[in-house]
Order: sequence, then structure tokens, then C-alpha cells
Amino acid sequence: MSKIKHALIMAAGRGTRMLPLTNVIPKPMAPYKGSTLIAEGIKKVKPAIDYLHITVGYKGAILAQHVIELGVNSVFNTEGRGNAWWIYHTALAHLNEPVFVLTADNITELDFDLLASEYHKYNAPACMVVPVLPIDGLEGDYIHHQNNCVQELNRHKKAATYCSGIQMLNPYKINQLTDQVDDFYLVWQQLIAQQQLYCSDSYPKNWFTVDTIEQLNAINNQDN
Repeated sequence: MSKIKHALIMAAGRGTRMLPLTNVIPKPMAPYKGSTLIAEGIKKVKPAIDYLHITVGYKGAILAQHVIELGVNSVFNTEGRGNAWWIYHTALAHLNEPVFVLTADNITELDFDLLASEYHKYNAPACMVVPVLPIDGLEGDYIHHQNNCVQELNRHKKAATYCSGIQMLNPYKINQLTDQVDDFYLVWQQLIAQQQLYCSDSYPKNWFTVDTIEQLNAINNQDN
């Protein structure tokens, strides 16, 4: 089983649901346990991954300086672009190997070796999404699959799991199989049509996404 060497944290969002905090700082730099949301993510990823990349957008210069100081390998400015734009328009577009994709607003624990094993178990598809059990108050695209090959993603048609925002994908394969689009949902729809979107067997541990000030306060107050 080949180790997955690359990871990318998407951190370009505006964070409008966290105003007025995000008038001052980008959402990934929201305070978390004496540090920041994205610093927490980087701390968890770096020991397991050789190369870590970040996308920035809103207040990108501030965020880029922050993550460079934390030791990331590259920063891609995707301001004004959709969340999947980087797959087609950065140096990673030519990378013919899997990349872990995470979001800066997720608080989670991942078994990177286990997820890599599951990715290769299903013949290294163009993309594999990582499911979570639905959580009250958090929206997600429900995953309908057959033997882990995704048949449909639907925000309104309920299923046992939905997408966590965590993925393993091969940028080169996606470039070969899809038309260039800016949004991950449109990427996934093209891959579903070609049976190249899978979901993993295992779930993240302690997964939570921070979209609002109330959720940020709740996660900071846990175990205090």
C-alpha cells in the first residue's frame, strides 16, 4: 500500500456566518484552544503527510503569512474562485497521485494510513469522499452508494451518511475525466457518471465543522 504524500487544506472562504469576527480575520484564523482553527488542522496533518498545501482567498495575505510560519509547503491564491478551481489551475493539476483534501473549518481526527488503504482497496478512483453520520444542525450532501461506488449525492434525500468535506483525489485523473468546473459538487456529478466517485468504509473520529460563532464558542468550551 502506497503512502499518500500530499494533503491540501481549503481555507479560502469568506466566512460570512461568522461575522463580525471575519471582518477582522479570515475564518481559518478564528481562535481555537489558544491557537487557530487552521493551526490545529496543520498540527494534525503534518506528522502524517510529506507535503502540505493551502488555498487562501479572503484576507489571503494575512492567512498566507500565518500558514507559512506554520511550515506548509505551498499556498495557492484562489480568491474569487470556486472550491474546486485549484484542481485545474494550479501546479497540482499535473499530480498523478492522491491528495488528501480537508477544510479549514473541520475539527476532526483522521487515521491517514487506514484511509489510504481503503482508497487503494477500491483501485485508486479519481475521488473518494469520507462520510460522517448526520449531525443535527449541520447540513451535508447525503451519500447513496452501492458497494462504496457513489450513485447519488443529494442534500434532501436522506441516507445513512453524508459528506464530511474530507476527500482523497487524484488531480491528474480528474483533469482527464472531467470538464473544468469551479465547484466540487459539479466535479462529483461528472465522476458519478463515470463510476469514479467512491466513499470510504471508515469515518473520521470526533468530526465537527465550525460555521458560526455559536459553534466556535461551543467547541472552545468543550472539556474546559
